[in-house]
Amino acid sequence: MIHSKKIYSHVLVSLCFILFVSITCKSVAQQRTPEFNVIAFYTAKHDPAHISYVHEANRFFAEGATKYNFKYDSTNDWNNMNASFLAKYQVVIFLDTRPDSAAQREAFQKYMKQGGAWVGFHFAGFALTLSAYPQNWDWYHNTFLGSGEYKGNTWRPTSAILRVEEKKHPAVRNIPSTFKSSPNEWYSWKNDLRKNPDIKILLSIDAASFPLGTGPKQHEIWHSGYYPVAWTNTKYRMIYINMGHNDMDYGGTNGTLSYTFQNEVQNKFVLDGVVWLGTTKVRSKK
Repeated sequence: MIHSKKIYSHVLVSLCFILFVSITCKSVAQQRTPEFNVIAFYTAKHDPAHISYVHEANRFFAEGATKYNFKYDSTNDWNNMNASFLAKYQVVIFLDTRPDSAAQREAFQKYMKQGGAWVGFHFAGFALTLSAYPQNWDWYHNTFLGSGEYKGNTWRPTSAILRVEEKKHPAVRNIPSTFKSSPNEWYSWKNDLRKNPDIKILLSIDAASFPLGTGPKQHEIWHSGYYPVAWTNTKYRMIYINMGHNDMDYGGTNGTLSYTFQNEVQNKFVLDGVVWLGTTKVRSKK
């Protein structure tokens, strides 16, 4: 009887120890210091597809921050685009649009030239003269992005087969050589990025995607051509990603019909890209 009590006592002590270690480890994991800080700027006005996408993106990156150990903040106040605010963050994301005032643009350009990192999605690359978002920022659209003005797009938002172009790049080396994307409105550009020696194209639309788009306008259906959808400029720490336009029930309920971040492979690419930018050492500028 006494022997049984001793065994029971040892078992109880062991279980208590295991529970203590488990709770302690969990507490330490929860309190670990983030490896880097990310700030996302957004506007989320006018187009229901962009609004839907921005809300989805904020949820996605908040969850990704927990899994990949970075701190994620977001703001719709573009006046925060200043040196003192940006100094808190290692990665800046433009979920949609871009800074418009001269002071905001100067602060962002300086941040990037001093070694800051950036990810831009979809409409963050848009510029069209004689539109509400004209090409009036030459450094951003021609030097930094390299794409120049928007040229055209597919319609409706449709999935595409994407092809990896730089398999050794950290953002894409852990995903298949080709994969099916989430539905998206795909952009084309005035500049041929293949002719720019500073640009490395990470993803492009595979020919298996054609015809891409459903119209009703014929020029919104692509039947051939080369279309980059994600790239980096080797002179900066950046990635532009053309994805970021959910399909919507336009003219009906305006409800969301498709989601950008309901795609495991695409999500892996996005988060691997953010982590690459957030954890690589800043290169010294000559």
